[in-house]
Amino acid sequence: MGIMERIIEKAKANKKTIVLPEATDERTLKACREILDRGIAEIILVGDERAIREKAGDIDLVGATLIDPLKSEKRNDYIDELVELRKHKGMTAEKAAQIILDPLYFGCMMVKLGDADGMVAGAVYSTPEVWRPVLQIIKTRPGIKIASSCFLMVVPDCQYGEDGVFIYSDCGLNPNPTAEDLASIAISAAESARILADMEPKVAMLSFSTMGSASHESAEKMAEATRLAKEMDPDLLIDGELQADAALDIEIGQKKSPGSPVAGKANVLIFPDLGAGNIAYKLTERLAKAMALGPLSQGLARPVNDLSRGCTAEDIVNVVAITALEAQY
Repeated sequence: MGIMERIIEKAKANKKTIVLPEATDERTLKACREILDRGIAEIILVGDERAIREKAGDIDLVGATLIDPLKSEKRNDYIDELVELRKHKGMTAEKAAQIILDPLYFGCMMVKLGDADGMVAGAVYSTPEVWRPVLQIIKTRPGIKIASSCFLMVVPDCQYGEDGVFIYSDCGLNPNPTAEDLASIAISAAESARILADMEPKVAMLSFSTMGSASHESAEKMAEATRLAKEMDPDLLIDGELQADAALDIEIGQKKSPGSPVAGKANVLIFPDLGAGNIAYKLTERLAKAMALGPLSQGLARPVNDLSRGCTAEDIVNVVAITALEAQY
């Protein structure tokens, strides 16, 4: 059984409720039908019910819950909560009453207040549009400085990582993270490894230097991030800074960093900046014919995942399954 099939089976075993706020998108509606038919999750479609049903056409929406923000009995509760969350930014009841009609904001508030377990969006909305309400309403988990993203990479015929399975982070969100940011990213990525791949994380903080072999502020940042992450989670297997070959290859790892608990065994790779991470995952995907699932959000208080606007209905099904699995934790 492949990793995506395992994720779907786990999601089905403890069904969660996922909000889809792009309910007049045909791909979303097709995905909704498949998710319900396969028993992956319960689905809430947010928007004008008449417009949703007109767009659905022959797509059967039986089993889905349709909620219109304008008519919802929870609308006033959500307005009050939005005012409370954003009053330091000048939020008023009048402003909140308009904002909460936005399906993204309404969906985030459903997740925030426990009326849904997670949300998936981005087939229509841009990444900044998706992340704005997420960061304003849902925010990060206690102890985690920033939200970040990861890719679940599955490399065929690969002896490295966990039989070719890796978490790459951060490849999609934070352009130039500080050492404190990277420590939070490492903790979040380790949790992603446990939840998504059911593997014990061995985290490598990557650089062009291994344990001081080169002197540069970028390498020093990764070493400091390693120290901070160890303070945050003393039981986590994490080491750095490490070059990629030392992180992956056992012989090179033992030579360059003898005694390291991670060198040569890493399955979670933390990159020094967004450029390095984004380049690495795309090169791995193309040159190694790897499957790249993501970008998946991590570090949030409740699970929300962003889609590519070029996604297919099947992509939406997969990301909903991942979000439902994250919601179990």
